[in-house]
Amino acid sequence: MRDSEFETGPGPIAGDLLGWYDVHARDLPWRVSPAARAAGVRPDPYRVWLSEVMLQQTTVAAVRDYFHRFTTLWPDVNALAAAEDGAVMGEWAGLGYYARARNLLKCARFVADELDGRFPEHHDALLELPGVGPYTAAAISAIAFDRPETVMDGNVERVMARLHDIHTPLPAAKPELKAQAAALTPGTRPGDYAQAVMDLGATICTPKSPACGICPLRSPCRARAAGTAPELPKKTPKKPKPTRRGIVYLAQRDDGAVLLERRPDKGLLGGMLGWPGSDWSEAPEEKPPFAADWVTLPAEVRHTFTHFHLILTIKCAPLPEGVLPELGQVIPRAMFRPGDLPTVMRKAYDLWRDGTA
Repeated sequence: MRDSEFETGPGPIAGDLLGWYDVHARDLPWRVSPAARAAGVRPDPYRVWLSEVMLQQTTVAAVRDYFHRFTTLWPDVNALAAAEDGAVMGEWAGLGYYARARNLLKCARFVADELDGRFPEHHDALLELPGVGPYTAAAISAIAFDRPETVMDGNVERVMARLHDIHTPLPAAKPELKAQAAALTPGTRPGDYAQAVMDLGATICTPKSPACGICPLRSPCRARAAGTAPELPKKTPKKPKPTRRGIVYLAQRDDGAVLLERRPDKGLLGGMLGWPGSDWSEAPEEKPPFAADWVTLPAEVRHTFTHFHLILTIKCAPLPEGVLPELGQVIPRAMFRPGDLPTVMRKAYDLWRDGTA
């Protein structure tokens, strides 16, 4: 239950926050400014959807350039739906969480083929789209269609925890935080309001050293009054991440052609190009793509995924003419773009290049 002093509609808290947002809204390439929105400019649901998928567990700074490239190459959902899988996966390389890119294509094709290129407006209908979960559905419905949905990301959770001085640790606190956020969501300008709360968390109510002195919600903020803001939201300690190992095999022909493989669609780095390699486990088994005197580089790749740390051993050998590898495809030098590799595979390439230069 919410506290009675907190308003349900466009009351003092929502009004103060919207007033602050009108002046301090971040300039983002996928956003319609509050002034433009007031003048009647409506957000493009395609750009809202694309940005929200890209921003999942990724920073605004990292997403900007990717968003510009995607919207230049594929300016609408029909263009993206018609794109080749490899081209999209290549442009996504380095952004991480590659299942998002696969779902991006599935969703674009569903919208183009089944919905005549139009994104649905309502939260429940948006949930039917491939790869669209509760957060993304709420964000599209609120931001693109100005519906009063409760948009919950880490920034909003932090603002709510501090505003109400909630000490229940995450993730157990999520239902309570969402209830408080829902109680404050106004029926007036809900899309701007959703972005205002996220902007507040990203720029003022930050994880460390929140700028409480200039916060538009400093008066009603209970954690500021109690002096507990810096320690909120509390989180349940995470279990230590395990470490896995693997082997990658880098082979290059005299003319510069390299041997790559397309990883299976399911699993980590699904659908991405990478170096042939072993499984990733505590004791990976050798799995060279062809018989050769493989040389082990002294440097190892170290990379962290969401649930584990990875250490990759790099083995190299010349790629003979006419070799028939057990897996993989020979990519001519002119067609090989290291930037199309996912980050962990590009790290291996960089170490190999530096070690053979």
